Amino acid sequence: MRVMKTILTTAAIAVAMAATSASAETTRIALVVKAQGIGFFEAAAKGAEEAAAELGDVEIIYTGPTDTTAEGQIEVINSLIAQGVDAIAISANDPDALVPALQKAMERGITVISWDSGVAEAGRQMHLNPSSTELIGNTIIKLAADHMPDGGDVAILSATATATNQNAWIAAAEAVLPNYPGINLVATVYGDDLSDKSYREAQGLMTTYPDLKAIIAPTTVGILAACQAVTDAGKIGQVNVTGLGLPSEMAGCVESGATQSFAIWNPIDLGYAATMLAFNIHNGASTEAGAEIPMGRIGNATLDETGTAAMSDPFTYDASNIEQFKSIF
Repeated sequence: MRVMKTILTTAAIAVAMAATSASAETTRIALVVKAQGIGFFEAAAKGAEEAAAELGDVEIIYTGPTDTTAEGQIEVINSLIAQGVDAIAISANDPDALVPALQKAMERGITVISWDSGVAEAGRQMHLNPSSTELIGNTIIKLAADHMPDGGDVAILSATATATNQNAWIAAAEAVLPNYPGINLVATVYGDDLSDKSYREAQGLMTTYPDLKAIIAPTTVGILAACQAVTDAGKIGQVNVTGLGLPSEMAGCVESGATQSFAIWNPIDLGYAATMLAFNIHNGASTEAGAEIPMGRIGNATLDETGTAAMSDPFTYDASNIEQFKSIF
């Protein structure tokens, strides 16, 4: 009987060791988003799962806070550290507030990259911009100017005041304004990537600036909320809503005429690329300036001196192609 117990114990240990070994071979990558329930990030999660399937033995943990706060993301990061994930790929609500928590993650051997909205250099190993800041800044102004042959007043409806990517795009947009004579930027307001607040901010812009010709929202939540505000105000044809949006969400705005055109990179590609980068860095890819890190079918990410790379150019959507893309993302 004692011998049988020994055999069973040995067998149990062997099974446990095998399970541990199998678990150790699985790379767990956490895709941390600004907040749950945002279509852009849900599309990015699909891309992350595509990359995981392609890589094999990769588990995606799609997570984020319930609202767009740094505090919420810090709680998520601390939980992931406790779980011992292999990599964190985060779209940040604040570039600086997350640094201490992400530094703790890196000290524990966790690979940390940011994507979409960046973290300060001290808090990550690289950052992936969806496109180049300069190109996005020019694009969002051009989207408005193309439908304003006589010029006029425009306003920007952004996400949070601390969103790294939003602020960089707005600065780039302001820098190219001299290239668009007659286009007058009258205000920049913040909807915090909350639908109701963004809606109210759009209403406020139309009230404060009765001659407003366009609302530019470089955020998928803001552009949809602004479209609804313009529609409800009966100002379709008077105020053009443009910026960065998802075809699936913006199709109705294009069809109604509230939006003449808008742009976005493919969020599926962005989640895919972020996952590929996190995986390759976790497995030893260099993050030195000039390094090229594979992003699977997207190509390679080339890092600059700040450890930043761009994925691709934004793409413009309008009445000519919205039907083609609205069922994709």
